[in-house]
Amino acid sequence: MYTLVLVIHSWIRWVALATGIGATVLAMRGSGPSGDSKLERFGMAFVSLLDLQLLLGLLLYLVLSPNMVEIRANFGAAMKDPVARFWAVEHITSMMLAVVLAHVGRVLGRKAATPDSRRMKLFICFGIATVLMLLAIPWPGMRAGRPLFRF
Repeated sequence: MYTLVLVIHSWIRWVALATGIGATVLAMRGSGPSGDSKLERFGMAFVSLLDLQLLLGLLLYLVLSPNMVEIRANFGAAMKDPVARFWAVEHITSMMLAVVLAHVGRVLGRKAATPDSRRMKLFICFGIATVLMLLAIPWPGMRAGRPLFRF
């Protein structure tokens, strides 16, 4: 079960990242009603994929990951290890902030007074969420790096 959830979590990140970049670019460009329709679809897909990633990540973090069981058992020692600290604190905190920002962006966008204001709010929130995702992905070459694609 652990391996299956980890593989799914690993692959969905690319779709979530692509939709985040797409939503950010569409919010930045803003090209009339058809652009707003695309932005709405990309924004909804982005938030939905982040919610799914959060669910899978929490399942790994709280239940399935043997690494996290060990880290939680010795949390003080884990904070001294950069790799353990990345997984225990940095990755989950950054990704949760990305999810919250994406949701906040959608709410602020719905309440915006003008289309330009809506796009600006979405651009800022989606853009920061996407940057947070890029920073928190365990890229190969990092201390906590993982493969780009798991099989």
